This record gives sequence, C-alpha cells and structure tokens, in this order.
Amino acid sequence: MGKKRILSGMRPTDKLHLGNYEGALKNWVALQDEYEIFAMIADWHVLTTEHLGIPNLNDLIREVTIDYLAAGLDPKKCTIFVQSDVKEHAELHLLFSMITPTPWLIRNPTVKEQARDLGLIEKDEEITSINYGLLGYPVLQAADILIYKADAVPVGEDQVPHIELTRQIARRFNYLYRKEVFPEPEALLTKVARLPGLDGKKMSKSQGNVIYLSDSPNDIREKIKTMFTDPLKVYRTDPGDPEVRGCPAFAYHKIYNTSETEQIEADCKQAKLGCVDCKQLLAERLVEALRPIRDKRTEIKREPWLVDEALRKGTKKAKKIARDTMNEVRDVMGLRH
Repeated sequence: MGKKRILSGMRPTDKLHLGNYEGALKNWVALQDEYEIFAMIADWHVLTTEHLGIPNLNDLIREVTIDYLAAGLDPKKCTIFVQSDVKEHAELHLLFSMITPTPWLIRNPTVKEQARDLGLIEKDEEITSINYGLLGYPVLQAADILIYKADAVPVGEDQVPHIELTRQIARRFNYLYRKEVFPEPEALLTKVARLPGLDGKKMSKSQGNVIYLSDSPNDIREKIKTMFTDPLKVYRTDPGDPEVRGCPAFAYHKIYNTSETEQIEADCKQAKLGCVDCKQLLAERLVEALRPIRDKRTEIKREPWLVDEALRKGTKKAKKIARDTMNEVRDVMGLRH
C-alpha cells in the first residue's frame, strides 16, 4: 500500500513570512517522508480578495516556489505546482457549485472571520454581501483537495470547518451519483506556532508586521528593533513579565532561542535585562536560525532552472491525476469528455 496523500497550499499574495513557515510550511517539510504531498501555489484563490489581481503575480508565484524549496520541500518527494496550471480544478469547482447548498457557505465561520478581518463586512453584517468568489472559495478549496483524492489536509483548528465542508461535498457527490468517487479527507490537526507580528497583532502581509524568509540579516535586525515588548516595562529598571503580558519578543525567543528562554524570563522579571538587549539577542538568534533557508534561497537564485524544473515535474504529475479524476467524474455524471 502506497503513502497516504496530502494536499495543501498557500496564496502567492507576497513572499512567505515566518508565520507561513511556522504555521504550515515547516510541517509540510516534516511530513514529506511519511505522506505523498501536493504543495499547491493557490493563485486563483488570490482573486477571492484581490479581484483586480496583483500586477506582479507571476513574480510572486516564483518567489513562493523558491520559498517552498528553500524551506526544504524536495521535488523528488512532493509535487509542487501552480493551481491555475491545472484547469481541471476550475471544472470540478463548477460542478461542485451545482450541488453545494448556499446555507453551507453562509454558515462557514472561517469565511465570516476572514471577511471581517479584511474589512469587507461589518461585525453584524450578513455575509451574503460579499462576492461569490470569497463566499464560495471553500468550494474551490474542496475541488483542490478532492481532485487529487487527498486522504488528509494539514490545518490548524481554525480551518477545520473548511475540511468538514469538503467532506460534506464529497459525501453529497458520492450519494447523488451512487458511486464512491471521492474519499472524505481527514483534517490533520497540526500544532501551529502562533507567531505574533512585530506589533503584537496577527502576523499579516497586509499589516506590514512580518519578517520574510527572504529578509537579509540586516533587515531582520532592523525589524526586530521595532518589535513591541512588554507594555508595562517602560524603562530598563522596570520588572517585566513577558509570558503573562504576551511580549511578542519573548514569543519568538521560545521558538528560536529555547536554550536561553528560562534565563531571559527570569532576568526580565528581575529587571536585569532591558528590552533593547533582549531584542538584540533575539535578532542574532533569528538570523542564525534562518541562515539555512537564506543560503538555500541564494543557491536557487543562482540556478533558476531548479524552480522551472520543480514546477514542470509537479505540474505534469498534477495534471495527470486531475485528468484521471475528471474523466471519472464526467463518466458518473453522464457528461461529455
């Protein structure tokens, strides 16, 4: 019996940042020996919130591919491809939209939260005021997953409703057409490192509070200088409490400087460590932690054919599986080939 299959992806709205890495990409790398991984670059999903598109989208697709490779995804072990290069995703999305009841989409809490975060609806506004692309993106996501008959999708708890909707769509399709075409993928819950942004808020490209995997050592040092710390530790002589008060710098220390975390917390509480010194130490530890990714990025930039080859091989494999699935779907639905 072969490996179980995983589908996951990221939107190329910008280069990838630490939140993307700790929250997902790092986990994909760890899983690629155990699972057959399909790592998608979800360019069509960009249009759900950027309906006019992004002028440099093709460049960003390439940068995200470089980030995938630099972080450790191995094209020999996983399938890296761009969503829009496999047109069958759009066809399956269309067919799924014909059998998906609208209330399933309206009730989706993750879509509501995203619409509010983006300022597209007010707190108590009905979700039906947004465009179908955003309202229905879980249907496109279901097509992304099911067209490869994925067994599992690695997600944080906030994304579980999407996977449940995918399972409902698979179940409904199989029932309506009386054939078990699609498996019901499991949500592979992952321990997501909740990295705050530089300002202590949710890390987001749109907020400009991110550290990119591609940032230079000097970029990292300058950004860390601006990072928020314990709000009640105004002066160096003030005792802090970084854990209780949610100091963003301390949250980073717990991931990138584990050997010194206990001492840092003790020194902060006793006012032996000032925030400036704390952040300087963090910057150096982070620069060192990201060095392998940075070095790999440099290598790939020197040999751009690595990106082209990874996408060529990945697209070829993804297309083959997607075509086979759609032939089966058209057969059971009685559609023309």
